[in-house]
Amino acid sequence: MTNTKISLETNTRWLIKLITSETFIYVIKRLLQALLTIFLASALAFFAMKFSPGDYVDTLRQNPKISPERIEEIRQQFGLDKSWPEQFRFWLQQILTKGDFGTSFVYQRSVSSLLWERVPATLLLAIASLIITWAIAIPLGILAAVKQNRRTDQILQIVSYAGQGIPSFITVLFLLFFAQLTTPLFPVGNMTSIDHAELTWLGKILDIAWHSVLPLIALSITSFAGLQRIMRGQLLDVLRQDYIQTARAKGLPENRVIYVHALRNAINPLITLLGFELAGLLGGAFITENFFNWPGLGKLTLQAVLAKDQYLVMASLVMSAVLLIVGNLIADLILKAADPRIKLEDLN
Repeated sequence: MTNTKISLETNTRWLIKLITSETFIYVIKRLLQALLTIFLASALAFFAMKFSPGDYVDTLRQNPKISPERIEEIRQQFGLDKSWPEQFRFWLQQILTKGDFGTSFVYQRSVSSLLWERVPATLLLAIASLIITWAIAIPLGILAAVKQNRRTDQILQIVSYAGQGIPSFITVLFLLFFAQLTTPLFPVGNMTSIDHAELTWLGKILDIAWHSVLPLIALSITSFAGLQRIMRGQLLDVLRQDYIQTARAKGLPENRVIYVHALRNAINPLITLLGFELAGLLGGAFITENFFNWPGLGKLTLQAVLAKDQYLVMASLVMSAVLLIVGNLIADLILKAADPRIKLEDLN
């Protein structure tokens, strides 16, 4: 009985400490702010669809095989006969009470199921690109700063300027042309081969990885170029600080000065950019997915916009907003973990 009481008191103290911690309060505050952001994103998507000419039913009227009576039934089925405020209020009510984002006009399926099928493919591209970009750009940025104004630095600057100067769609078109020249070396279209289901688990992973090579290159080039330049500039600024000169005067090894003292402070602004980096990658993924026929959220959203699939467009944009909010929140928490001196309340 005594042991149980002690255990209960310990758990209670731990729970109270968690709830009153700075991190927990900050996360709750950001989530509450996110609700307003998501609401505004959904309202913007709804009214953007409504103010655009025509709707899904108008496309059906072009088919002479569909009678006017059937078209009216479809309007009533999807609630398109109601006023705009009533449609938006009903959509929000369905989400809050049932977690139902509506039914896709085109696919005649639950919007939620369509999103859960496509989001993993988009996240795979975005997160893999983020990892690859950071793994390459950070070391090269450090190298450029250490070799400032030397040939290595000059070459890296040319590469970064070229990477940022070339539009994403030009890079994608070049990669598609390259894939055509080297066919069937680099597969283009979808994220798996025809015989994917017959492969072993390792073969399935390698199959997806091989299909993602060109989309990842297209998605990573611009991000890599910008991140490498930022890393170079931040490290050069830190290396000019007085405490770095003091560390060198004390006789500390140059590697220790750079990789322990300077890099730790230079990396913080880049962590802050992590959330915005994810936002940029998600935006770039929309372009990349459509060119490479990658079955992700971007391609689904574009198809829904063209077909005036109202509920699917709204839910897709809401999902994108959620991913961006989560990305920025994770970036803030990583920044706090990397530098405990930073107060989360100052990041708002």
